[in-house]
Amino acid sequence: MGQLNEITRLERSDCEVRWRKAFKAMPPKHLTTQFMRRVLAHDLQCRKLGGHTAASRRLLRAALNSRGSPKPGPVIGDGAVLVREWNGRTYRVEVTADGYFLDGKAYSSLSAIARHITGAKWSGPRFFGLTQKRSA
Repeated sequence: MGQLNEITRLERSDCEVRWRKAFKAMPPKHLTTQFMRRVLAHDLQCRKLGGHTAASRRLLRAALNSRGSPKPGPVIGDGAVLVREWNGRTYRVEVTADGYFLDGKAYSSLSAIARHITGAKWSGPRFFGLTQKRSA
C-alpha cells in the first residue's frame, strides 16, 4: 500500500519521471496529473499482482497491430456462455481466459468454432450474433 499512497501524492513532474521509467517514453502532454497517477497505480498493480487475461491481451495486441483506428468489438467476459442454434442443433460455447470451449474441445477463436459448426468461413462474432450487420 505504501507505493500506491506515494503515487497519489505525486506532483506532475514526479509523475513524468515515473512515467518515463515505467513506459520508456514521455507521457503525452494533454494528460492530467490525476490520470497519470491512475495509470501509474494501475501499472504498479499489474506488476505486483499480474496483468491482463489472455483474452484481453489478444484484444490489445489486435488493436495495436491493426491499421487505422481499431473498431471496438464485443467484450465477452470469462464464464460467459454463447448459445447458437444451427441446422436444428443447439451449440453452447464456454468463454474462458484461455480461449473458447465447445463440446469439451478448446478453440483459439470464435471464428474457428463457427467454421467447425458450419463447414464454411464465418466471422465468429457475427455467427454468434455479437456484431451488427453492415448496412449496404
